[in-house]
Amino acid sequence: MYLGLIHILAKYYHKWLVNNLEHLKIPLTHILSATNDFSETYRIAIREDVHFYRAELEHYDKENHSSKRQNTVIIKRYPSDRHHKCSGEKQFLTEIEILSSGVKHPNIVTLLGFCVEDSQMILVIDNFSNGFLREYLRNLKDKRLLTWEKRLKICIDVAHGLHYIHSQMEDQKMIINRDICSCNIGLDENGGAKIVYFGDSVFLPPDKKDEALCLKWIGRKRYTDPEYKKTKKVKRESDVYGFGVILFEILCGRLVDDPIYVKESDIGLAHVARRSFNTGSLEELIDPIIKEEVRENGFVLNRGPNKDSLHTFITIAHQCVAETQDQRPKMEVVVNKLEKALFFQVSHCSNFILWFPRSKIV
Repeated sequence: MYLGLIHILAKYYHKWLVNNLEHLKIPLTHILSATNDFSETYRIAIREDVHFYRAELEHYDKENHSSKRQNTVIIKRYPSDRHHKCSGEKQFLTEIEILSSGVKHPNIVTLLGFCVEDSQMILVIDNFSNGFLREYLRNLKDKRLLTWEKRLKICIDVAHGLHYIHSQMEDQKMIINRDICSCNIGLDENGGAKIVYFGDSVFLPPDKKDEALCLKWIGRKRYTDPEYKKTKKVKRESDVYGFGVILFEILCGRLVDDPIYVKESDIGLAHVARRSFNTGSLEELIDPIIKEEVRENGFVLNRGPNKDSLHTFITIAHQCVAETQDQRPKMEVVVNKLEKALFFQVSHCSNFILWFPRSKIV
């Protein structure tokens, strides 16, 4: 009876939420027209029954709330069939709640509109034209475009986004994302990164910011906080663990569930990275592509990452995937360390160019 009451209250709350965001509503006919009735031509990805489309659409102007604009957006269509609708509805409404709650950060996707018509549940968010980080790491051609410096900048972007939802929002709001993984990181045309999914997120009460919440974990198992598996308690440091896995994916140029890692441990990359760190053999896992970065004209700029940059990066990544929550750093510390790693790399490249005879650079 108690659980039933909670369900009814939640349903009415979400209905109130949707009704109070009238300015964000987009007619289904507009979305159907923009995507040619959800044509595969416009579809860019499918994530666990959620279909992503890229199209031109008129939407709410996030800079000027009283006007609208038309440009390229991402359209997220949640499942409407009865087998998936229950979980899809919860995630859909949670995303609206989270993204309309004052979340405003360059490394977090912006809610531009939504549609609830004819059993359809659709979100409209800002475009990330280079797709998802996971796909970049999976595709050898795309991965070759990710120099060590670019990889560091992607990591820093995501770290800033996480730091923001963990401790920098207004009104002392704090959010635990609960599904930080490379599937949920979008890359824009400039290589900038955004956290694009909040369907399983929860607000953390300000008076409980350092306490763990007893919640069901929703995220993918190989990004799951190992302490949660034992205690069923979630903290902001649970997000830090997932981010640590992403750091190692970017370093190694392979996904967490790559067969080469799963063969050694069902946990995947995080286990292999911890073991390799402790045995001093982690360098063997580094993506060969970044060990010798070459300019387009064939001139070798540097032989991979600067040692200080690499050491700083690996150390903080290892701390992020620590077994227990209290061993993991806060995101503020992670941001500082990653920016330090970038500083070492940029300084190294600048000094190398200044030292190398200009006649050799063509």
